[in-house]
Amino acid sequence: MLSHLHDIDDALLARARKIRLVGFDVDGTLTDGRLYFDENGVQAKHFHVRDGLGISLLHKHGVQVVFITARAGGVTAQRGKDLGVEVHITKDKLAKLREICAAQRLSLDEVAFMGDDLADLPPFKHVGLAVAPNDAHAWTAQHAHWKTAANGGAGAARELADLILVAQGHAQSMLAGEA
Repeated sequence: MLSHLHDIDDALLARARKIRLVGFDVDGTLTDGRLYFDENGVQAKHFHVRDGLGISLLHKHGVQVVFITARAGGVTAQRGKDLGVEVHITKDKLAKLREICAAQRLSLDEVAFMGDDLADLPPFKHVGLAVAPNDAHAWTAQHAHWKTAANGGAGAARELADLILVAQGHAQSMLAGEA
C-alpha cells in the first residue's frame, strides 16, 4: 500500500473498491477555498497539479469524475475542460448526483464525493464514500467516511484518487510505470 495513505481499514477499502464515479465540490476541496478577484471582477483560484494528475489517473482506470459546485466561474470551467471533467453548477448537489447516476446507470453506493462544508452534507449522507479534506469544516468532516491528511487545494483530491486506485488494484502497475 502507498505510505501516504492513512487510517485505511478493510471497510474503507471495500467502499473505495466499488467506486465508479467521483464528485468533487470545487471551492475548499480542489482549491484552498480562497477567492481572488481583480479590479475588473475577474476571478482566480489556485488548483494543485497533483490533484489534476489524480483525476487523470482515475479517468485512465475507468472512474468517471465530475465537479459539482454552487459557484459558477470561468476558472472552474477551464479547469474542468483541461481535465476532461464535466462541471455542474447547482445548489442541490445531491439532486445533481442522483441525475448523473440515473444517466450513467449507477447507484449512489458507487459514488465517492469530496466536500468541505454544509452544502456537501446531503451528498455525504447518501454516497458510498464521503471524503473531507483535512481542513473541512468540523460539522461536515464528522459525517465523512474518511478525512485526508492534505488540506483542500493541497493534494486532498490526489489522496482520494490514490485511495480508490489502491483499493481497485492499480497501484502496483502505476508504481512499475505501466499506468
